[in-house]
Amino acid sequence: MTKRIYVKSMLMIALVVIALGGFLLHVRIHPVADNPSNLIPVIAGTLSILLVPMLFANRNTVQYGYVLNGMLAILGTITMAHFSLAHWPEPPTLFTILTKTLLADILILWTMFFIGKGLFELETFGYDQGKPKKGISYRYPNMGWWFIHLVGVGTVYTLGHQLWR
Repeated sequence: MTKRIYVKSMLMIALVVIALGGFLLHVRIHPVADNPSNLIPVIAGTLSILLVPMLFANRNTVQYGYVLNGMLAILGTITMAHFSLAHWPEPPTLFTILTKTLLADILILWTMFFIGKGLFELETFGYDQGKPKKGISYRYPNMGWWFIHLVGVGTVYTLGHQLWR
């Protein structure tokens, strides 16, 4: 087994484990039987557990896994941030913001994103320690591209929520 295959295997296991943990946490807190809208995170979680790792496993589909993983992270971040803002803790202290909002869940979600980013980088650009990182920061597949999408999708979500109450 080469070092590249070993690192890829460990990242794939980490991606599945963290996706499964987040899925089980969400299902425990928000059962589908209580509210049919809880089915949407179940579908997203199922995609994260089954489809995203399958896409990352094949060199020909790794870019699809990267984009799907990133978009799921963005959508989850926006909806969980909205839920946290709608149920803002009183009084808003550092402790209540850290413990009474979904900040920890959002951080878990972004951990899953960065594991996927590592898989994508390893599979696409290889494991050459001396090779410099290239590309314009706001172009795909760099982090600026994801930031633009986070802001864009978040803005559309916010406008939709404000205009169509």
